[in-house]
Amino acid sequence: MNIILLSGGSGKRLWPLSNDIRSKQFVRMLTSEGGETESMLARVYRQITAVDREARITVASSRKQASMIKNQLGDKVRICVEPCRRDTFPAICLAACYLRDVERVSEDEIVVVCPVDPYVQDSYFEAFKELEKLAEKGDANLVLMGMEPTYPSEKYGYIIPESPERVSHVRAFQEKPDADTAQKYIEQGALWNGGVFAFKLGYLLDRARERMGFAGYDQLYEQYEEQEKISFDYAVAEREHAIQVLRYPGEWKDLGTWNTFSEAMSGHTLGRVTLNDTCENTHVINELNIPILCMGCKDMVIAASSDGILISDKEQSSYIKPYVEKLEQQVMYAEKSWGSFTVLDVQEDSLTIKIVLLPGHGLYYHSHENRDEVWTVMSGSGYAVIDGEKRKVGPGDVISMPAGCRHTIVADSELKVTEVQLGRDIRVEDKRKYEMPPEADAERE
Repeated sequence: MNIILLSGGSGKRLWPLSNDIRSKQFVRMLTSEGGETESMLARVYRQITAVDREARITVASSRKQASMIKNQLGDKVRICVEPCRRDTFPAICLAACYLRDVERVSEDEIVVVCPVDPYVQDSYFEAFKELEKLAEKGDANLVLMGMEPTYPSEKYGYIIPESPERVSHVRAFQEKPDADTAQKYIEQGALWNGGVFAFKLGYLLDRARERMGFAGYDQLYEQYEEQEKISFDYAVAEREHAIQVLRYPGEWKDLGTWNTFSEAMSGHTLGRVTLNDTCENTHVINELNIPILCMGCKDMVIAASSDGILISDKEQSSYIKPYVEKLEQQVMYAEKSWGSFTVLDVQEDSLTIKIVLLPGHGLYYHSHENRDEVWTVMSGSGYAVIDGEKRKVGPGDVISMPAGCRHTIVADSELKVTEVQLGRDIRVEDKRKYEMPPEADAERE
């Protein structure tokens, strides 16, 4: 089975644990079967492969998210990177072209598209097999999976089927309604539109050529920024006459707010947290290495990370986005394919960062024009290459690199390094990359 997982999100609704790089699907707050914390991305991958070990999974993501996907899943999935954000239709078209032109998938094969972050049971992914069979059968060009609603939600679009049967042709689509209208839709047998659909690869490529006019993956990638921002529902689903919907009666949750996310937590706390016995229905997540003590808190969510601290009534936490959008702050924590970084201190002429490198990984061989850097190794072992000279590094070692110096550091075991950047013009863009010298043969950022 070919599955495209759509990975988007702006990182606002689960602030401060999510940010522009670490959207909600990457936050490790759920509990796996083994009792360890896992992200929604890791959970969905685990569930898909439990249902179908041979599933070929491609994640369609932004460039910012690609490194974090590799950090959490390694090389287990393929990643189709969008040059810029252009909504779901261009993203799915680019991924479809990637499957055909890069992965050599036949246009007759079935593709299932799904968001990367549903909170569901394994039966949800079992239903993908039925979707695949319906798409192969050919009675419809497009087969959707509709979720049986449990309440009149104003957050989701609705699919109106022609009949109450498990598989039905679609009569209409409705945008997100108010609660009263949603109730009327439900009385008509409407289903939540969860963004899951299946089609033959060739069908989608035909729709893409009609609307976007391109020859293949490389051309679409080069012209991607010129493409119209438009959703798949509007560009394809609402215009298709030969369309069916498969009813899914199981549990389906969109963990899009702190209130819903906390419901999926296995306990009330994560991290260094103490709740006294007067607290009620309160969830606290602490990523900082300092304790949080809560007393008398009722119906609250409290979250602390390097990016900030949230203290909110659970119901009010649903309205966080416009307030977070007004905050002006650089990303203070991110996971990368090579490890992670945490910003420890920001001053006018300096920036201090904690870098964690995974074994066998390292930074690009690079230099900076406008800043000096100093590395202090806190733990682990590895080696650095400074202007072509290789040296082993371990706890307590300090390496100074003036502006213009070419440098990299590579981990043999997990390596923790404090990096101090010094200069009056410290910018992410101030980095020049070079061909990796033979001494630093490791996977890079």
